[in-house]
Amino acid sequence: MLETWRWFDRNDSVSLKKVAQAGATGIVSSLNEFAVGEVWPLEEILSKKDFIESAGLRWSVVESLHVHSDIKTRTGNYRELIDNYKQSIKNIGRAGIGIVCYNFMPVVDWTRTNLDYYLENTGSALRFDMVDFVAYDMFVLARENADRSYTEEMGKLARQHFDVMSQEQLKLLESNIISGLPGGEVSYCRESLKQTIAEFICLGEDGLRENLVAFLAEIIPVAEEAGVNLCIHPDDPPFSLFGLPRVVSTQEDVRKILNAVDSPANGLTLCAGSFGARGDNNLVEIVEEVGSKIYFAHLRNVVREANGSFYEAEHLSGDNDMVALIDALLKEEEKRRARGLDLPIPMRPDHGHLLEDEVKMENAKPGYSYLGRLKGLAELRGVIHALSYARKK
Repeated sequence: MLETWRWFDRNDSVSLKKVAQAGATGIVSSLNEFAVGEVWPLEEILSKKDFIESAGLRWSVVESLHVHSDIKTRTGNYRELIDNYKQSIKNIGRAGIGIVCYNFMPVVDWTRTNLDYYLENTGSALRFDMVDFVAYDMFVLARENADRSYTEEMGKLARQHFDVMSQEQLKLLESNIISGLPGGEVSYCRESLKQTIAEFICLGEDGLRENLVAFLAEIIPVAEEAGVNLCIHPDDPPFSLFGLPRVVSTQEDVRKILNAVDSPANGLTLCAGSFGARGDNNLVEIVEEVGSKIYFAHLRNVVREANGSFYEAEHLSGDNDMVALIDALLKEEEKRRARGLDLPIPMRPDHGHLLEDEVKMENAKPGYSYLGRLKGLAELRGVIHALSYARKK
């Protein structure tokens, strides 16, 4: 597998020199300076690629080329936005970058309620607490008919929790949920969030899936011609938030997407933490079924709690069998080599813990500290080497 590292830009607190010292050879990055929906100019892509290569690294994966909400709803200026997306894909291909990770999550990108969840080892992790989230949805955002999205018991738990929360706690919770996390598409104010949620709820799951397929039907042929493999990222968390439709949360969802537009360029990002936040998703089975379409892997782990809550675990602990998953991905790489394909799967450690030396750093991005990911990469590398060594015996 190809060891990669999520790097945001030249202002990232983790320099390319540090990435190289961590042992990664590939960079996963984006052009964050361009607004969602704008064309990525070829010269800007090449400039960033040259800067990365000057550090002895390679820009291996674009994450993310965001899909504008108007495309997801097929409203507003979606036709021009799709044309812009096509042009960006062409430019990425011309720059020699062959993998683009994207998502089709409505309104909110990856979502957590706690960015500093205290662990027994005194580090901190990202956490999604369902009771916190429901309390925000029902009693802070006060979304119309929010109670219909939850069980009566969950509503009572949220009410009890909300009643004892301070204004400071509520302000922090809202910031965590709607202000946008690293790599996310956009941030909202309370009113714009409610309005956008209502639009997607009216669209529904079938409508959102139809719009995704319509988008792919136009984009995938362009990606094929450009030599680019698109790989959709699963919903994170992989269940409805704010009553919104979700269409990339289960193995069946993946099957529908890949079958709807049957092309080698229509692929999947296997995010272990996203899929693994649901106990009914079997990660190894997903690899065994659609492994040939997996072009990128986020190897992170979670501990699942009651009511859909979870927190980010260490990479080799938690509820996902990371060793079995890596073994399945290595087997898929073997199948590719047997068919004469040179397509190693880029993987990156994801959502590392915040550890001692970086706890007080003001510019440390939640989930993207250096030491936590360095630790995770070392652990994952050890598993890969051990499994590879065992195959040679």
